[in-house]
Amino acid sequence: MKKIFMKSAAFLLASVIVLGGLTACGGKDPAAEDTTAANASSAGGSDEGAGTTAAGEESTFTYAIAGDPGANVNVITTSDRFGLMTIKMIYSPLYMYNADGINYFLAKSIDTSDDKLTYTMHLRDDVKWSDGEKFTADDVVFTFEAMADEKNAGWAYSQLVFPEGAVKIEKIDDYTVTLTMPFVNSAAVEMFSQIFIMPKHIYENVENFENNDVNTKPVGTGPYVMAEYSPGSYVKFTKNESYFLGAPSVDNFVFRIIENENTAMTAIQSGEVNAWIGTPAQVTQMNLEAANLTVYPYQEGRVGYMMINANRVKDENLRKAILYAMDKKAIADAALLDPQYYDLPWSFMPPNSKFFTEDVEKYEQNLDKSKEFLVASGVTNPELTLAYNASDSLQSTSAIMIQEQLQKAGIKVNLTGVDSTALSQQMKQADNSYDMYFGGYIMGIDPDTFSSLFESGAAYNYMHYDYPEMNELFAQGRKETDEAKRKEIYSTIQQKLQDTACFYPLYSNKRLLVVSKNVTGIEEAKLVPVYTFEDTSKLQMK
Repeated sequence: MKKIFMKSAAFLLASVIVLGGLTACGGKDPAAEDTTAANASSAGGSDEGAGTTAAGEESTFTYAIAGDPGANVNVITTSDRFGLMTIKMIYSPLYMYNADGINYFLAKSIDTSDDKLTYTMHLRDDVKWSDGEKFTADDVVFTFEAMADEKNAGWAYSQLVFPEGAVKIEKIDDYTVTLTMPFVNSAAVEMFSQIFIMPKHIYENVENFENNDVNTKPVGTGPYVMAEYSPGSYVKFTKNESYFLGAPSVDNFVFRIIENENTAMTAIQSGEVNAWIGTPAQVTQMNLEAANLTVYPYQEGRVGYMMINANRVKDENLRKAILYAMDKKAIADAALLDPQYYDLPWSFMPPNSKFFTEDVEKYEQNLDKSKEFLVASGVTNPELTLAYNASDSLQSTSAIMIQEQLQKAGIKVNLTGVDSTALSQQMKQADNSYDMYFGGYIMGIDPDTFSSLFESGAAYNYMHYDYPEMNELFAQGRKETDEAKRKEIYSTIQQKLQDTACFYPLYSNKRLLVVSKNVTGIEEAKLVPVYTFEDTSKLQMK
């Protein structure tokens, strides 16, 4: 058997579909509502900033987030950014699979069978749940079986159940489990990662994982324990003294919900919060030195895109006329200001992927070509509707730029700003009322994780096209084990997708974490996609 030992890293398997950048609703810091003097003093507003405490007092790290995780966060159905950030605080996965490999948490190592079908997970035997119960293989089996049960609508269901059959999970002993694939799949190790394990003794009698009383009092193995949740205001965590990787240095961790971007920017500059995600335009406006702040730009592998609804814009020539009228770099510069804050993608794969290819139709702006395709389409005076997340400044800027660019090619574009949740629901329907819309995603490292976006009939294929060849190519890619051959297959997929003229990658924007200088341990905590920090227990405060 082949044993896998790899080091830590940075990219996410979970299919996190992100319609917007910054959204959210202001609320009070829970530290300010705490009755203890220590927590009241750390709520912010002092010259020293949030989290700074006198000797002997508790420390509090306050992170301004742009959305409410909600009251029903759970490891089975939660798949939004802020819900997953909460999950990461409370629970632990077997391991994280990131850009430079594996970082183990509840697992110690993985053995792969010679036939590449069975993966043996060796578990830690020194982990306890936050209620004192021991973590065992029973919890792993229980979690994976719940995720693979169709009635539970688990976010990773499609990673465990295939047309060829389901992944078989078996307990070998208290600290060993095996996962057996129904076919050879090169993405298997990644597919098993980032599935957070829940306690069997807490959830075994729960029938609805999304709506139950247990979710409000979670028991986990993560670095923190959820202490308090105030809808629309905050989520407060206290450190887990028995965390198996060592108790966190920071006593309390708070997600303060601030939807308004200007309010959040004021809060980080005044010291009311310790961390916040900003846009290039916002960071440029700030006096970072005076506010005692540092900016950490990092790549999430996120691709922001525009999709064309093929159910409405059926003519391929018209779609190509649209894309040839667009200037990708001008859009990225307007939205993100400077190339240091973005990379330009030319296909659905992020530019930092080893499977990324530029050998595709790039649709670099060519107004003459655009007009030629428009004539070939036979459509005169086309008028299209572009929908975007009304609360996302990046999308708003991009929409205006596209409207101006397409007008030069004789294509009129009407802009419709929509609530992000409503837009997400509407995009799922092929007969929605929009011709084009924006979105963004953070997928996995292996290109097969993108199949849910681009296979015909796939769950997140909002282009609503019918190209069976895409499904056949993805099926070939996931079963091929030779990396060189896989690269050829996925290069073909990228080329074929661009030829449909339904998908236009706009930019791969970096995430800008703005942090108080009194916070240390950022590199040790590791900046990663979606969760922000891979392990918050490594953060420290001066």
